[in-house]
Amino acid sequence: MKKALIIGGGISGLATAWLLNKQAGEAGIPLQLTLLEQEKQPGGKIKSVKEQGYLCEWGPNGFLDSKPQTLELCKALGISEQLHRSNDNARKRFIFSDGELHRLPENGISFLKSRLLSWPGKIRLVGEPFAAGHPGDDETLAAFGRRRLGDEAMRKLIAPMASGIFAGDPETMSLVSCFPRIAELERDYGGLFRAMFALAKKKKQERKEGKISSSAAGPGGTLTSFKQGIQFLTDNLALQLGERVKTGVSAVSIRGNRGKWEVKTSDGSLFEADLVISASPAFAAAPMIETADSEIADLLRQIPYSTLSVICCGYQLAGLGHPLDGFGFLVPKEEGRTVLGTLWDSSMFEQRSPEGTALLRSMAGGACRPELIKLSDDELLKRVCEDLKVSMGITKSPDFVQIIRHQQAIPQYISGHSKRLAAIEQRLSEKKGIFLTGNAFKGVGLNDCVAASMATAQKAVDYLG
Repeated sequence: MKKALIIGGGISGLATAWLLNKQAGEAGIPLQLTLLEQEKQPGGKIKSVKEQGYLCEWGPNGFLDSKPQTLELCKALGISEQLHRSNDNARKRFIFSDGELHRLPENGISFLKSRLLSWPGKIRLVGEPFAAGHPGDDETLAAFGRRRLGDEAMRKLIAPMASGIFAGDPETMSLVSCFPRIAELERDYGGLFRAMFALAKKKKQERKEGKISSSAAGPGGTLTSFKQGIQFLTDNLALQLGERVKTGVSAVSIRGNRGKWEVKTSDGSLFEADLVISASPAFAAAPMIETADSEIADLLRQIPYSTLSVICCGYQLAGLGHPLDGFGFLVPKEEGRTVLGTLWDSSMFEQRSPEGTALLRSMAGGACRPELIKLSDDELLKRVCEDLKVSMGITKSPDFVQIIRHQQAIPQYISGHSKRLAAIEQRLSEKKGIFLTGNAFKGVGLNDCVAASMATAQKAVDYLG
């Protein structure tokens, strides 16, 4: 009987544990699996809280269905029929700039009509095919944006996207680690416009041949969740794992002993395992892995995390202000507002708020404004309401408020991230039977976490087999 221990019960740990248990059974490997989660409720930052008829997401509100991993996991779990896709409003996205909301252009005509960029900014962006080539180093997202699209497009398009996905600072974020697809397009085609035209031509040809092709511009897809909230996914993983999940217990140290791994826990227990997988955040994994490899621990500590506050506000729809016919809006840093952006959750998904009401979910803080995490609830709400007044014309106070604070919310893939990962992987190759997974390494989205879990579970089965 082989023994496997998973540390961390967020989406990464739960998915890895479930997949490993399933694949080991299919491979005929007798396996005793245990998952440790320090909180009383598994799921990590995935938490869907329903209160007074409002459904507030603590973390991600779904995943894009253009990538197969999470869809495949849902099918294997038997919950595909429960999937709930966002409506057409989710396609409409806005940027708040120069005192008004601008819808992001979806084609050339709307781009020319848009007032989001000035005419010099538009001309510079259109000149992207003639931009300087890649400098050859681990370029930051901001440097890439200025080099290929110009400073104005970087500030008003690239930077808000970075804050919306990573709550990050484009001046420090690594392009190749945060947006590898964009770096790949430039490398393969010599520029973004060239890539867009080449892929559009390829897509047209594939359609003629009856093939299904992916979007040329990026991941695309429809935002997908469950009517009960995205926590329905982690709840089902935990439910099917059953007694294998031990909550209220954390790992303290990992130590090798005669070809096995010994894991000491917070309650004084000692687990012996053939295989240990850490699915904890980098800052939590570092101290426990110190006893196994101090160099890996040092590298993990070099992965910073941004703070983030989530402010859910419920309003009566009547007289709300701006029509809620979109995904929401992002705010460039130069606007000097508190919120990074606001999602119109009840506009995208039905049943997120009582009939006749709306649920708006704002984010504040991030890598550029870490000090905002220290604001009192009253001051934070006051600032958010002021931002909603300026951006959307909302003058009334919310009927419902819920504030969630994440001291260490999202890992930041700063310049040099890929070298750190390579060093970690090199050290791990010398430590047989120990693996790391989670959103600290190769993607922060839900699809990224599930994809990493699939890869880790397969490596674990190969090792055990």
